Amino acid sequence: MTNDSNRILDAAFLKKLEKLSIITRRPFAGQMKGEKKSLKRGTSIEFADYREYGLGDDLRYVDWNLAARFDKMFLKLFVEEEDLFLSLLIDTSESMRFGEPTKFRFAIQLAAALGYIGLSNYDRVSVQPYSAKLGRALPTQRGKGGVLPFFSYLENLKAGGNTSFSSALKRYASTVKHKGVAIVFSDFFDSSWQAGVKALLARGFQVSLIQTLSEDEIKPALLGDLRIIDSETGESKEMSVNPQLQQRYVQAFQQFCGEIESFSHRYGVDYLRAASSMPIEQIVLQHLRAGGQVK
Repeated sequence: MTNDSNRILDAAFLKKLEKLSIITRRPFAGQMKGEKKSLKRGTSIEFADYREYGLGDDLRYVDWNLAARFDKMFLKLFVEEEDLFLSLLIDTSESMRFGEPTKFRFAIQLAAALGYIGLSNYDRVSVQPYSAKLGRALPTQRGKGGVLPFFSYLENLKAGGNTSFSSALKRYASTVKHKGVAIVFSDFFDSSWQAGVKALLARGFQVSLIQTLSEDEIKPALLGDLRIIDSETGESKEMSVNPQLQQRYVQAFQQFCGEIESFSHRYGVDYLRAASSMPIEQIVLQHLRAGGQVK
């Protein structure tokens, strides 16, 4: 990671990312040749089966040993490697602007890292921002030629407004043309998040949830008489915070995060909780690797 405002990720880190790939637990039908095993039959290096030769088939893939034995020509079939569709769904609601660095900036850099891995593997990468509704999506990019438009798009994303996790992700699931891996970046501070994730699962996506939080949300240090303001609704509340109330908050917050983790285990969803103060390299090279999301 770099402090250079003109560069979303450090060049040395990008070199490390080029050696990685997004892991899929099952094959998805792609559009072009890439690095992932497809449902289709093609002409890559991994043998799959035979079929009888038909007029117009490529003679280079005839098994001549079988032809000699059976007096018929059989064509070798292979598992074709095709590109993966990687959808990066980024929460752009007002609550994501909290923290130092902000949760939003952290999510942007993490999405940049994962998208770069995809582009380096010739996967198709799309970005869909959402809050109360879907924002303008990045047209699907593929290969190294898509890196600059991808990074430029991410750098120009802005956060603001309320969240409607369920309606936004249901809308996305009902309109997206492809299925593949969907990675959702959010603080999940919307009670409708489960319905949104279920919509992605019903559409056939392999889903990963990356919960982005600030250190102050995980363990707040505030004490005394305070006025708490909801960043999305503007509603405020006067309260006196003492160590006992702090402890109750921490317990409730851990329960909240635990519910997301339990849901993920139950529905076969990958889940990672990360603080925005953590180095991006540590998240990708250690935590996502250990979680089996990249290799």
